[in-house]
Amino acid sequence: MPGMRIPTSLRNVYARRAAVAGGLAALVGSLVLSGPAAQAAPPAPADAATARTYLGELTVQPEGSMDGYSRAKFPHWITQSGQCNTREVVLKRDGENVKQDAKCAAVSGTWTSAYDGATWTDAQSLDIDHIVPLAQAWRSGADKWTTAQRQAFANDLTRPQLIAVTDRVNQAKGDKDPAQWMPPLKSYGCTYVEMWVTVKHYYKLSVDSAEKGAMERVLNGC
Repeated sequence: MPGMRIPTSLRNVYARRAAVAGGLAALVGSLVLSGPAAQAAPPAPADAATARTYLGELTVQPEGSMDGYSRAKFPHWITQSGQCNTREVVLKRDGENVKQDAKCAAVSGTWTSAYDGATWTDAQSLDIDHIVPLAQAWRSGADKWTTAQRQAFANDLTRPQLIAVTDRVNQAKGDKDPAQWMPPLKSYGCTYVEMWVTVKHYYKLSVDSAEKGAMERVLNGC
């Protein structure tokens, strides 16, 4: 009733109830906001327009030879933090609900391969692909790099150079360039070429004429 005074003891009860209700509301809100995270992905490449510009700036020349090449000259997978190496970091980044053991190995999770759209729940079914393969980089200028530069390239988490994909699809790709191989999932073509150009441009690697022509055709349709 108007003007009626509420005893202090009751006011304290109401205050406690309000605090509890507010806490529950905050908890519910946080649960909604902290649901399963969206599928992660490699760092975004240059957009199509920028990639076309980058492509025009690359040196065009025939690929070099494989003389002296060895994967050991591109040390990987290196430790990133604690017991986590580059492979495990990419698996964690590119998957959903990934759980790792005490040694940072992915023991469960769900991964969708951008190359073919396949979904996997076993990390052993996945390879970490170098968008620009190590052997391709060697033939495009990396043969003149120091070991430290090749190590940085082979473990690059800053640029769109590493991605978790179906192992057999990655093996089919091998060290082929976009004139020789493209992801089976056609809808990923633009992103794949944008990634390839972004990486080659950053590292000042060359392209051959067929490689450049194939990427121009893809980018013109993006």
